[in-house]
Amino acid sequence: MKLSALRNVGEKREKEFNKLGVYEAEDLVKLYPRAYLDMTSRISIRSVYHNDVVLVACEVTRLAPVHFGSSRKVVRAFCTQDGFAFTAIWFNQPYVAQKLKAGEYLFYGRVQNKFGQVSIVNPTFEPLDKNYRLKGVVPVYSLKGRLNQKTVRDAVKEALQKVDIDSVIPYPIIKKYNLPSLAKAYFEVHNPPDEKALALASERIALEEYFVLISAFKIIKGGKEEARLNKYRVNASEVKEFAARFGFEFTDGQKHAVNDIYENLHAPTRMNRLLQGDVGSGKTAVALCGIFMAVKSGYTAAYLSPTEVLAAQNYKLLQRYFPEYRVGYLAGGMTAKEKREMKDRLKRGEIDIVCGTHAILQGDVEIPSLSFIVCDEQHRFGVAQRSALAEKGEGVDMLVMSATPIPRTLSLIFYGDLDVTTIADKPKARQEISTSIIPESKYGDMLEYIREQAQAGRQAYFVCAKIEDDEENSIVSVTELFEELKGRLPTVRFGLLHGRMKEKEKAEIMTAFKDGQFDCLVSTTVIEVGVDVPNATTMIVYNAERFGLSQLHQLRGRVGRGAEKSYCFLLIGSESESARERLLTLKNETDGFKIAEKDLEMRGGGDFFGTRQSGKMLGDIKNLHYPMQVVFAAKRLSDDTFEGRLDDEALREAALKKYDSLKDVVLN
Repeated sequence: MKLSALRNVGEKREKEFNKLGVYEAEDLVKLYPRAYLDMTSRISIRSVYHNDVVLVACEVTRLAPVHFGSSRKVVRAFCTQDGFAFTAIWFNQPYVAQKLKAGEYLFYGRVQNKFGQVSIVNPTFEPLDKNYRLKGVVPVYSLKGRLNQKTVRDAVKEALQKVDIDSVIPYPIIKKYNLPSLAKAYFEVHNPPDEKALALASERIALEEYFVLISAFKIIKGGKEEARLNKYRVNASEVKEFAARFGFEFTDGQKHAVNDIYENLHAPTRMNRLLQGDVGSGKTAVALCGIFMAVKSGYTAAYLSPTEVLAAQNYKLLQRYFPEYRVGYLAGGMTAKEKREMKDRLKRGEIDIVCGTHAILQGDVEIPSLSFIVCDEQHRFGVAQRSALAEKGEGVDMLVMSATPIPRTLSLIFYGDLDVTTIADKPKARQEISTSIIPESKYGDMLEYIREQAQAGRQAYFVCAKIEDDEENSIVSVTELFEELKGRLPTVRFGLLHGRMKEKEKAEIMTAFKDGQFDCLVSTTVIEVGVDVPNATTMIVYNAERFGLSQLHQLRGRVGRGAEKSYCFLLIGSESESARERLLTLKNETDGFKIAEKDLEMRGGGDFFGTRQSGKMLGDIKNLHYPMQVVFAAKRLSDDTFEGRLDDEALREAALKKYDSLKDVVLN
């Protein structure tokens, strides 16, 4: 149903909804609230603590002129509540000034207390006049443009009345498991009578979404096996001889992984395999063995990396282990002439192994004899990107790798279109990393330790969750920290690295750090994966509670790569018990898969997936909170459906539509 079919959605308002990704009435039904307000829980702003999220009733007395800063626009409203004065502040939302006027409002947002000055930052707001008083539990939606909460609520309410909501799960399965009504679940997610009803409704919707997703993988995987076109002539003794180049004995997990690839390449159908393993488990060595199998058989191989920093690192690695083969490099930071020359060489078949970034995916890149692809850090690439590279050859074998630990119990579901190999061994010859949670009282001592380490020739990473200071004071920014550290440690050489820099600039800074031109690197999570600097012995993470445990484990894995004892220091910006409990898990555990399992257990399915996805695969349920048992229940229902050989056309159509939406998904 078109949005314009709704009573209060005209042409202009429809364009505003489009900014939220809402194009049809059905999309409104799936526009889940990001929060809920209990109108009975209004509190006094005098009594709240710094960083608390609160609902307050107050009076706006006046608005300050909109301040247009160098990088952001700031709206300020001066407010009072029972005689207590405070300020409401909105960053980069100049349209708020058009919506606010003097009067009574409900504000919902995070409170900041800087030097006794109380403010509420980026709050949502509701007018409190005689004609518009909210009662009970009220949904709060994400907003963009000129939309307000009342407009969205009214549109969602009408869509719920007009849109047909039918379950795709076949009726025999619904009856067998006595599943509740899906239509009722959607209604109660938007209009929850109480917390218990909201939880049950969220679970029912999540069950439907995962059922369709898992069924989609089964349908696609069941019919996508392609006959092998490329004939690999390499034998096992040649692969074993190549593996000896690494100078160490492969772990049992590595040997098993190499065998999986070898068997795939000699099987009658093409390979589509995921290789996952913990930090330092030796996935790259396994991937290089796969590349050897291709080039030894006379074919071309490609090694795709998510960043130029990693691509340049992998290029040097390939040159080192394949001296008798022609290794090429293609990345966005190269000059136009260099790119053109490399593309010509690839087209003429003068390159045996090409290593690079997304630049390899460009339409004018031709690799006639491409047979084997390694896609490094697969969570940074979407299905469509992997497919684009595979289409450059015929019958191409694909090996995708991930160092982001996915719980073993989930990998079958999460990577349903791939065969999965997991290297479960503990990394060999790697330093144990001592992990500590640093209280504010010890911050100065930690910095003094870093100064001493720099003087002794050691290096360190300082990692932040964001690039710029947004004046909310809840998360330290990388630019703010960079300036602070230079002032506090003037004898230490600091480098700055973040995602807004150009790839060439990032590569230059990373190379300079690796070459010892900087003692410390102040960075965002662009150094999360693959970066290898053996001399770096300390990792410091600010606002560590803002990161997932698996991501923190990845960051920790950037140190401990040399002979020296290494440390990871976690700084907390929140004193909550749940934040400390999560970080204690990381402090006491080194197995990435066990950490991922614990992270999953503590955060639940909604948080675990929602913070790691973009696109529509699981973005559909990103604001719902549900236990992980829902995912496994969905798998059981899907298994029962297919065991019963149900030829349900509605299921097949919905599943294929869901799989098609995966093409735009990029994880993390």
